Amino acid sequence: MKEKELIKAALAARENAYCHYSGFYVGAALLTKDGKIYSGCNVENGVFSASVCAERTAFYVAVAQGERAFQAIAIAADETDYCYPCGICRQVMAEFCGEDFLIYAVKNEADYKIFTLAQLLPQAFHFGKA
Repeated sequence: MKEKELIKAALAARENAYCHYSGFYVGAALLTKDGKIYSGCNVENGVFSASVCAERTAFYVAVAQGERAFQAIAIAADETDYCYPCGICRQVMAEFCGEDFLIYAVKNEADYKIFTLAQLLPQAFHFGKA
């Protein structure tokens, strides 16, 4: 797996975040099963319900390019704490990924935690039915 490359891509994507309101920069990098990486960042809006998380941005870009098989995602925000996907992002992951999909919560290149989707979203509505 391209673990280090995935983490670096998430950290780089964080720099492109549009978070004028919260100042909370988040980047995500999504690894397909065939080794491609799709990046995303959070994009805020004055009407917060119109905002989108970095994880969903990465998924939607990949899906728009025809991807449907995913292996892992790295999520990086503030280096003082780990960044975990919100509930909506976890449900999007469950739509396209199996229980063994890996989620990297990243502080920096050397400090991160790894979880499976099943650990972060137990008893999900469904896994990988797309």
